[in-house]
Amino acid sequence: MKQAATVNGPEFEVVDSTLMKRVFYTFAALALLSVAISLGGKWLGRSIAMAGYTDDTTVHEVVIGNNVIAVPANFIRFEQARRDGIASRLDLYMRYPELDGYSTAARDDFNHKGERKNIVFLSFEQQMMSRDMSGRLAPIYSALIVQPGTSGPGGTTLYGFTEKSGYLNEVLAVAARPGKDPFVARCLSGPSAE
Repeated sequence: MKQAATVNGPEFEVVDSTLMKRVFYTFAALALLSVAISLGGKWLGRSIAMAGYTDDTTVHEVVIGNNVIAVPANFIRFEQARRDGIASRLDLYMRYPELDGYSTAARDDFNHKGERKNIVFLSFEQQMMSRDMSGRLAPIYSALIVQPGTSGPGGTTLYGFTEKSGYLNEVLAVAARPGKDPFVARCLSGPSAE
């Protein structure tokens, strides 16, 4: 609302102060919104760019059953598992043979760019059987594998499973360890591994 006023001279228009307050508050709100979008964009942009990975090397102690596993955050696959405490399962990934976790320098390996497929996935759960993998080689796996095996990476021997074993698209990796039981691991193969 405008009103005309004269004070010993030229005529001035008086502008309603409520209109000016509204304009001021509107600009202030837009400024705050711009700051919020800028800060949120920086945070969200980093989250999107990292795609669930982290280059944080803070060591977390995860308790599974009676075992404590101390592992850097950049080895832990899932964001919600990157914490200290009790868990029923822990999923890790690392580059092989480097045995390191995610980093900016290793980004292409973790995003499967290029020819090399060198990421190893590990899962830790509470032991359900009385024997570990090494203890199952002679009584269980020896009857389920196809002899002879083939030479594998890192001094391992890879054995295929028989069709009736129930371990389709898997191989058994075995490596001798002087003075100890052999290293034994079931690994995915074929389309499942890809």
